[in-house]
Amino acid sequence: MYHAMVQRKVRSAFDDLSRGNYGTVVQISHRNVHHVFAGDHPLGGERHSRDAVKEWFERLFRLFPQLRFEVRDVLVKGWPWNTKVAVAWVAQVTPLVGEPYANEGVHLIQFRWGRLMYFHAYEDSQKVADACRRMAAEGIEEAAAAPISE
Repeated sequence: MYHAMVQRKVRSAFDDLSRGNYGTVVQISHRNVHHVFAGDHPLGGERHSRDAVKEWFERLFRLFPQLRFEVRDVLVKGWPWNTKVAVAWVAQVTPLVGEPYANEGVHLIQFRWGRLMYFHAYEDSQKVADACRRMAAEGIEEAAAAPISE
């Protein structure tokens, strides 16, 4: 029963992200959440606070205003004090400037007592870097900015 509830909540969070609503993820994040997004681009790197994660999502949706997730599978292991989740997904991504593209990946997530403690996106980060380079070449300064870290 607990695992089914976590699966529903995770799917709902990805649905929220597909609507541009990242507030749900920020709200359930622990103040010292650890977020990892691979790649050498403005969205890459690691963040270690809820405020930095909020800044990261703000940047994500400024650079990629349309992001639609299709969750393929959600696997849950553990109990409320240490819940591990793997989410396989395909995303349709529309950059602020440039052609839309598809990306697929997996998020590894850890919750403790309902708080998001850790999340790491494994995806084709080269696609993200290429889209950022194209946007920067079109004059979008934030697409060439240093990663957000804290």
